[in-house]
Amino acid sequence: MPVNIYCFGYLIIINFIAAILTVSDKRRAIRHRRRIRERTLLLAAALGGSPALWITMKCIRHKTRHKKFMIGVPLIFAAQAAALYFILSSR
Repeated sequence: MPVNIYCFGYLIIINFIAAILTVSDKRRAIRHRRRIRERTLLLAAALGGSPALWITMKCIRHKTRHKKFMIGVPLIFAAQAAALYFILSSR
């Protein structure tokens, strides 16, 4: 039981971080400042932040012209959802 709580807490935190990174990168782009690397954003998605990154991207219209993000982030999310399904269904 405590493992599930830790996993849920981790997912909350990584999704929050992914959203903050996306908003921060958008603000930096507007202000012509140093940007957050694309691989950092994709790493945040791969570590479990794909739902928040995707929703934030769509809400603030950031990285929506990049195929790497418009295809990659949903694919990452689908792979994570499938992995979670198989993990939970095997119990």
